[in-house]
Amino acid sequence: MVALSDEAIFEEVVVTTRRAFPTVPDLRVIERPGWMQIITPSVKSGALNEVSFSALADEEADAIIDATIAEYRALGLRFRWSVGPGSAPADLGARLERRGLVASWGRGMARETAELPTNVDPAVSIEEVDARTVDVFSRVMAEGWNLDRTPIANVNDVILASPDRRQRLFLARCHDEPAAVASYVAFPRSAYLIGGVVLPQFRGLGLYRALVRARISHAHARGIALATSHARDATSAPILERLGFATICSYPMYFG
Repeated sequence: MVALSDEAIFEEVVVTTRRAFPTVPDLRVIERPGWMQIITPSVKSGALNEVSFSALADEEADAIIDATIAEYRALGLRFRWSVGPGSAPADLGARLERRGLVASWGRGMARETAELPTNVDPAVSIEEVDARTVDVFSRVMAEGWNLDRTPIANVNDVILASPDRRQRLFLARCHDEPAAVASYVAFPRSAYLIGGVVLPQFRGLGLYRALVRARISHAHARGIALATSHARDATSAPILERLGFATICSYPMYFG
């Protein structure tokens, strides 16, 4: 595998990951210079509804912000607005907060996909999800994130049916009980780790770390050189740091 330059790693963490969404039937992608947004009316929970990049001229920012928020709210959708590197105007976050959006800080992170042991506890097992186990995966995902199961299950069915198999789903069991889930989206140069959640009764047992290791090893076996993730400062970022991930950027996300 060829090592990536710092510039290429930044590109994979910040730009490439904007296209990690599955192509569910009602998803709309709004893309233009300085703008990347997705809207999915069937998913009310906040997933697949995001402004992932916005570099706006000062004089037009307020009108675009108001129109964007109004559309999500008219559809009854929770959403997030990422204010990552390159966002504009400089006070974009403050403008979003004035409209009632709530900030949470995250980090774009990366590490090489060197081989790691997939399990350290014999009670923990990791399996890639297929048609036989996707219902269990969706149930654990919905329970772990406190989401409505039906739209989540529909999205996961689309992911499994996709001919390119770009997104891979993983289920962790503890003493044979479904306990945690995660996935990653494969790009030519990187594997974007997303969606990791552990059911409350199984937290603190190393399941999140085991899922990180399993996804890194799976990507490595496919010849992908880099693993990336966008992690919350307060939860998963410190765990990823202990597993060798470096912080490439820090940025606020605003939830509405």
